Amino acid sequence: MLILFVGSCWALQEIVQFRSMVLSRFWLVIFISSILFVLFAVFSGQFYSIDYVLNGKKDDPILIKETYKWKLPTSYVDLMARADNNTFILDKNPSDPDTTYVMKEKTVMVYSGVQKSDGLLVTAKNSLFDLILPLMAYLAFFAGIMQLLIDSGATERLAKRLSPFFTKVFPQVPAGHPSITYMTMNFSANFLGLDSAATPFGLKAMESLQELNTEKEKASDAQIMFLCLHAAGLTLIPTSIIGYRAAANAANPADVMLPCIITSFIGTLAAFFIVGLRQRISFKSGLLLGVIMAIIGAIFGLLFYVGSLNLVEKNYFTGNFSGILLFAIILLTLLFAFKNEAKFKANDTTVFDAFVEGARSGLDTGVKIFPYVLGMLVAISVFRNSGLFEVIAGGISEVFRYVGVSKEITDSLPVALLRPFSSSGSRGFMLDAMNQFGPDSLAGRLSSIFQCSAETTFYVIAVYFGSIQVRNTRYTLGTMLLVDLICVLTAIGVALWFF
Repeated sequence: MLILFVGSCWALQEIVQFRSMVLSRFWLVIFISSILFVLFAVFSGQFYSIDYVLNGKKDDPILIKETYKWKLPTSYVDLMARADNNTFILDKNPSDPDTTYVMKEKTVMVYSGVQKSDGLLVTAKNSLFDLILPLMAYLAFFAGIMQLLIDSGATERLAKRLSPFFTKVFPQVPAGHPSITYMTMNFSANFLGLDSAATPFGLKAMESLQELNTEKEKASDAQIMFLCLHAAGLTLIPTSIIGYRAAANAANPADVMLPCIITSFIGTLAAFFIVGLRQRISFKSGLLLGVIMAIIGAIFGLLFYVGSLNLVEKNYFTGNFSGILLFAIILLTLLFAFKNEAKFKANDTTVFDAFVEGARSGLDTGVKIFPYVLGMLVAISVFRNSGLFEVIAGGISEVFRYVGVSKEITDSLPVALLRPFSSSGSRGFMLDAMNQFGPDSLAGRLSSIFQCSAETTFYVIAVYFGSIQVRNTRYTLGTMLLVDLICVLTAIGVALWFF
């Protein structure tokens, strides 16, 4: 009996340790396997140089060999000699990247193809200058706005009104807790496609929920529920996707709007029910069902209105709707703060000083999350440039082809496969699919739906849990990846249904 008890305790400890190590182990696996893949490719002669994996930039040509001039056809050498910068571009196949010959004094450098992502060292630098610094600016501004909401009493009022619903979804969160307001603002910003605003609100929500967390290094039930709902990516106005499709000359750039909404909504419901079952949340609440039905009604009401517009009106509406609502939120916050200026005076501060104090806390949050973002992005950089991702994606596509899935679906799968790792990488595949197959092809449309139907899972976990120093994420990663899979399958079904 004692042996069984000790064995059970050991097994339980192993399970807890395994859950806390999932993200770490996954990070190690993709990092180490990618480096080994690169080294194998070099020593086997598949790669001529691996400098681009370290120092190259996205979309730069890849050096595949260097040879003597006399080994090339004379016509090539003559063309290089007459061309500017001694460069000759050979277009062997319109569907493939061009091969570029650059003549030096005695040799010729041959480039072919472009790299998929910035190199490791370039990514390390750009993660600070191109990602963290802009993110810190967004965090500072919206954290300042949030501080006005707090000091003016707006968060308290909003939390009280929303508490009856949120206590059903987040039973661990007390009625009227400030985290309710922050979560509401985060979900609202996501609905409107306002990523720059959603992240600061979400980080503030995680910090507020951390105050209720008794085990500071272990994710609480409320934090897991919030993050999984956030990562499901419910979006009412997929502004950026419509913009990319318009730039690609799609006949109707907004025709993926309804499929995007349906896919992301099903993903959000899936996240809610999966986590809810795990946390034993009661789904029999009339209020809970009423709110869900109200959201469904609002979505279809919006879709009905957008469907009644012509192409020009749709583009105008989708291009301005989110921005107008963001300005409305900021304006209402400032007006409410001005109306309740006495509360700021009672706290021996002013509206502007409160904004500055909030902005300062936003900068502190940006500094905290930088190491987590850096670690994740450099691993993804090596993973993309090593060619290992293409091997995995190609293998999965072949399996789908073998079981009878159409080629247009397999052509769009790289977007779905890369989306949990890198938003910019999956966006690159989406743009490539639209350029290669056309924005109005099934592959082009399905790629767009994949791109807008879920969040960047590993980035979100690194940023949100990193900001509050949570190391044991429990079942968050597994749930989010399962929701990603549900979104992929839903997107395929919805795309086949609509197009």
